[in-house]
Amino acid sequence: MTHVLVLTAAAPLPDALLEAAGTAAGVRFRRLAPEAAEAEAASAGLAPLRAAVGHAADANAVPLVAREKRALVADMDSTIIGCECIDEIAAMAGVGPAVAEITERAMRGELDFEGSLEARVALLAGVEADLLERVRAERVRLNPGARRLVRTMAARGAATALVSGGFTVFADRVAEEAGFALARANRLEVGADGRLTGRVIPPILGRDAKREALLALAAERGLDLAETLAVGDGANDLAMVEAAGLGVAYRAKPALAERADASLARSDLSAILHLQGIPASAFLD
Repeated sequence: MTHVLVLTAAAPLPDALLEAAGTAAGVRFRRLAPEAAEAEAASAGLAPLRAAVGHAADANAVPLVAREKRALVADMDSTIIGCECIDEIAAMAGVGPAVAEITERAMRGELDFEGSLEARVALLAGVEADLLERVRAERVRLNPGARRLVRTMAARGAATALVSGGFTVFADRVAEEAGFALARANRLEVGADGRLTGRVIPPILGRDAKREALLALAAERGLDLAETLAVGDGANDLAMVEAAGLGVAYRAKPALAERADASLARSDLSAILHLQGIPASAFLD
């Protein structure tokens, strides 16, 4: 199967780097943009290419067949946005270290997500629900390239869904800002006194639910899974990333990065458009 080798970076790629990369991989790269280049190759071997570019660029290989995807499913926290919302709530509520430690272990795949979420939310019992709006306004920001990725794929006819193990109070607004057509997330229970009860309203959306959301979206659109794309950053995203036709690990924990089809550690989210061969002239901001 013919593959496309794709180099992406946060800054323009020097000509000398492209020449060295091409020599190492036995190909000739052509620029997609100042910060991206591609070349067709008979195999997906990346070791020589990654050795040649080092830390200067992300090097990935994608199949040429069904390269542009017709559905995008994305995680929210630390993927589409630059923070973990539950950690931000906890920090403002004064229980930051205890919650952050559980979050980190869950992201590494050391703890069951559903159980870890319940344990973290329990530590937020008694927090005023109004604090959530303050967190959203002060801490929640789209990651670079997020809006460009979502809006460009949507404009080209792809289905787009934000599927988060986080909370609807953030996901609904993030989806609107980024341009997702659909958002799914967990719901925090709020008591009659306007404070968090420390419980998540079931069912909890976790690893398996994310995969099911991807499968359901593909079925709804009549798509083969080869036509789907999923992006995330932690162990909770592993099932959907492995199920997708193109699974992307973005600034990810090793538990995900080692098993994803493509990994982005240096590029912003618009690099996912380059992986699909979408020309920069088609990008929407």
